[in-house]
Parts: sequence; C-alpha cells; structure tokens
Amino acid sequence: MPQQQSSPRITSVSWGRLQIDDGSTFRDAKLYPGGSREWNWRETGTSHHPGIQMADVQELLDHGARVVILSRGMNGNLQVKQDTLETLKEKGVAFHVLQTEEAVQFYNDIRERQPVGGAVPFNLLV
Repeated sequence: MPQQQSSPRITSVSWGRLQIDDGSTFRDAKLYPGGSREWNWRETGTSHHPGIQMADVQELLDHGARVVILSRGMNGNLQVKQDTLETLKEKGVAFHVLQTEEAVQFYNDIRERQPVGGAVPFNLLV
C-alpha cells in the first residue's frame, strides 16, 4: 500500500504572503497532501460573505485530505458557508475553522500525522 504524502509545511506567514517549505509563496493558498497551489477566489465566485463554498474545498478532498482547515483570514472576516460545513460533516471529514495564525499553527502541527488540506486566505482583498 503506498504511503500517504504529507502536506507542505508552512514556513512563514504575514499579511498577504504565505511561504511553504519548497520556497513557493502565495497570497491565498490551497494546501493538500502532496502539493499546493494559488487559491483564486474567482474560480468559484467566493467572497467574504457568504464565504468558503464546498466547491473551494472539494479539491482538497480530491487530493486525499481527511482533515480540512479553513482559515477565516488574518482579521477573521472570511465566512464559511453553512452548507459547506454540513457537507463536510455528512462526508465524515473532520474540519476546523480558525483565524489565520491559529489555522497555520494547527495545520503545521498535524500535517505529518494526518492527510490534511487547508484553504488559507491571507488578504482581505482578492
């Protein structure tokens, strides 16, 4: 049975900038087992209200995430749609909704032990 790849480690975070262990930097990022990419909110029409949609999270699950960490941004202004949380619960996926610094710390703490994915915004304007 192949070993599950770990998710990239976040090495630094500041307003509008996230860096991971391979040197890649992002403004907003999707992180998942074995990879990462820029998160463009326009792909799914995401905005601060009503917030993160299941369409934003599905890619993390498709890459093998079994725990999802959703960041509410540096100031906690990004919402998460209730139906996103309900769908994750129905699928049996553990999830955590946290402010950015808390999300990064928790993500880094569990990334090697569990297949984790994260949708991490750092700016209020995208």
